[in-house]
Amino acid sequence: MRDVLRIGNASGFYGDRFDAVREMLTGGELDVLTGDYLAELTMLILGRDQLKDPSAGYAKTFLRQMEEGLGLAHERRVRIVTNAGGLNPAGLADALRALAAKLGLPTRIAHVEGDLLPVTGGALAANAYLGGAGIAACLAAGADVVVTGRVTDAALVTGPAQWHFGWGPEEYDRLAGAVVAGHVLECGTQATGGNYAFFREHDPRLLRRPGFPVAELHEDGSAVVTKHPGTGGLVDLGTVTAQLLYETAGARYPGPDVTTRLDTVRLTPEGPDRVRIDGVRGEAPPPTLKVGLSRLGGFRNEVVFVLTGLDIEAKAALLQEQIHDALAKNPPAETRWELVRTDRPDAPTEETASALLRLVVRDTDPEKVGRTLTGAAIELALASYPGFHVTAPPGRGAPYGVFETVYVPAAEVPHTAVLPDGTRREIPVPRRTRDLEPVPEPALPEPLRPGSTRCEPLGLVAGARSGDKGGDANVGVWVRTEEEWRWLAHALTVEKVRELLPETAGLVVTRHLLPRLRAVNFTIAGILGEGVASQARFDPQAKALGEWLRSRRLDIPEELLPESPGAGLSPEPPAEPLSPEPPAEPLSPEPPAAPLPPHTPAAPLPPDDPEEIQ
Repeated sequence: MRDVLRIGNASGFYGDRFDAVREMLTGGELDVLTGDYLAELTMLILGRDQLKDPSAGYAKTFLRQMEEGLGLAHERRVRIVTNAGGLNPAGLADALRALAAKLGLPTRIAHVEGDLLPVTGGALAANAYLGGAGIAACLAAGADVVVTGRVTDAALVTGPAQWHFGWGPEEYDRLAGAVVAGHVLECGTQATGGNYAFFREHDPRLLRRPGFPVAELHEDGSAVVTKHPGTGGLVDLGTVTAQLLYETAGARYPGPDVTTRLDTVRLTPEGPDRVRIDGVRGEAPPPTLKVGLSRLGGFRNEVVFVLTGLDIEAKAALLQEQIHDALAKNPPAETRWELVRTDRPDAPTEETASALLRLVVRDTDPEKVGRTLTGAAIELALASYPGFHVTAPPGRGAPYGVFETVYVPAAEVPHTAVLPDGTRREIPVPRRTRDLEPVPEPALPEPLRPGSTRCEPLGLVAGARSGDKGGDANVGVWVRTEEEWRWLAHALTVEKVRELLPETAGLVVTRHLLPRLRAVNFTIAGILGEGVASQARFDPQAKALGEWLRSRRLDIPEELLPESPGAGLSPEPPAEPLSPEPPAEPLSPEPPAAPLPPHTPAAPLPPDDPEEIQ
């Protein structure tokens, strides 16, 4: 056993950069290559795949990547660990065995199962989040490739670490260190400059194509986050801090292997593109496992009307009244309007003179959101506001999904490692557990005693990263100096966040202080409705919620601000559009078959499944 275990990641979601597997296997030294393909929305997509084909249910992209990746990994003696098995890890393992035989490779394949639980109440899938012990058992039995279903994202790192260093299940501090390293790696290039708040401070050429991250794990649970030499992007305190705050909440971060104390994480620069993680403490895991339930929630449809020039508000009011009258006899269960004022006065182009009025309807009856809606919208083409047109012809309604989280006793969930020779090894539940308890609020730093202040965007001094967990969102905000922290910890309260983000009205907002990271992490309960697949808001995964917060203005001490007002912010849009003509089709002519709105990033969709994309 070497003192250092080098683990790289080549995928942060189903649809990530296809050639990343080759880049990681050929770009530098590795012992283990991981790939994270699963997310809440992905499980719903895979569930729909299985309804059409019971042999499906895994990430087909990974199998295509292995057509070259299996040979490269064999040549370089790199183990591969992935959750691409989705709802059918045994099916993917069989497909990999067939591929290895076709390529003439002696690759030993193992898989982990047990996470898929019986479904009730119309759910498509119920998946428990397993830990890394099953992965460790497969690697210890000689597996070259380990395929899992729904394990925690960090389990792709804790499993190899347990195998390599021989950690026992109660070495909580070591396991917690591996969880933190795994959390940094899991989203790929988000740890190496992707989606980074302070991207303008760096050469744009550096961030065009960030490399994927590597963690050098040590036997004591510490790690160094880095990347392969010569790859794009950067690794520094900011990129690692941002990823640590992503989709987390308070000081205790529970998981099936260990409950990690995020308030103990210590980050230290260790040269160019190297950040050390140490000091992490762990506690016994909770007695329950998180279970994600994916089900179809009904059908939805949307029409985006274009309102141009004068009288935008009056045009919107007329149209809403007309649609209301047209749907009155058979109204859908939910109707929602949103007016987006993208128009400008005296605009130099028609596009910049136009606003968008978005209508979204939902119902369990596809007819109510299909022909009923499209008929009502199209019949108004010559009978409504002046300049009537839509961004795309309305089509049939599309199904949308709902993601729910429940918790079950860990003892009720089987956890089985299916070894390369077919032997099945049951993984025991943790002997010790600990119920989650709130961590006492840490002491606030001494407040900064500023002189004069200036009302400026928060993002001039603070970075942020946000994301989704079911129907909730989190926004992590961090700063880079002690003086900034002394100000932020006192200034960015729950009340201030409510003021800056009016969409949080009526929702429970909780603040968590993480002084070692100079960060405050906010959870906003229910802002995403029933989860990303339900498309409850314009940004259904809350990916840009942090950037909205950074754009909001508050009183900031002048001593903390850049020398020139607005430094570091993107300039105002130019008076003339970058393109002389607006795009002909801003939206696809048909609603997507997968439950994604036009504004949802394409990232969660698999790139090799045209039916899901169209």
